[in-house]
Amino acid sequence: MSKTQGIVLKEIRFKETSKILNIYTKKFGRIHAMARGAYKPKSQLIANTQPFSLNEYDFYKGKNFYYITQADIIDSFYSIRENMEKLIYGYYMLELVEKSTPEEEENEKLFLLLEKGLRVLSKLDKDFLKFIVSYELKFISFLGYKPYIEKCVVCKNEDTSNIKFSIKEGGIICSNCSIMEPYSERMDKYMYEVMKTLLYTPLNKIIQINIPKDVMFNLHDILVKYILYNIDRKEFNSLNLMKSLENNGGC
Repeated sequence: MSKTQGIVLKEIRFKETSKILNIYTKKFGRIHAMARGAYKPKSQLIANTQPFSLNEYDFYKGKNFYYITQADIIDSFYSIRENMEKLIYGYYMLELVEKSTPEEEENEKLFLLLEKGLRVLSKLDKDFLKFIVSYELKFISFLGYKPYIEKCVVCKNEDTSNIKFSIKEGGIICSNCSIMEPYSERMDKYMYEVMKTLLYTPLNKIIQINIPKDVMFNLHDILVKYILYNIDRKEFNSLNLMKSLENNGGC
């Protein structure tokens, strides 16, 4: 029997009354867990098996799944489900973890980032895109691909006045090196300073920073490409909803 905190990333119905959950746990990383009887009307597991919910779980490990024997809710993050913008950005955060992490590989920093991110998101009422760019920067860093932004990642040139961002090399590159780098994205001095600021500013402090929307859109586009490149994926499904929201004036 094992005990650990976990956040539900996804639920799939299994037979008539049970669920298979994709859970990111503090102790075991991402796991698949069986919640027997979770769809029964009087089940004690209804609240503990909803996406976003943070719980204290007791598991035992079977042949194909972990099995939930006890679950105590810590936070349902219910306010995220009450607001469409929060819900869409929240699902993107869950999908980032689901698509980027191998099963049963512990990363406590990533777990704590997701928990903090959901807490901050649940209290936000604006600046969602700014929040998600800051989250993406911290997320990819905790995966082990922190952007190299102190100087040119290729030649170590310290001049940051004329740079691009290299998806392949994982950091900023100077004008000379960018000529030979096909996977480079446009980045001016201001975008560079914003990236640096958001990387090192706590999630609950970014509300104090004023950043133009076009800069946020551009940085978000770069970071999505950078994350997808490093996890060897083509797309995130939740981004289609985010783009629809942004095109309609949200964020």
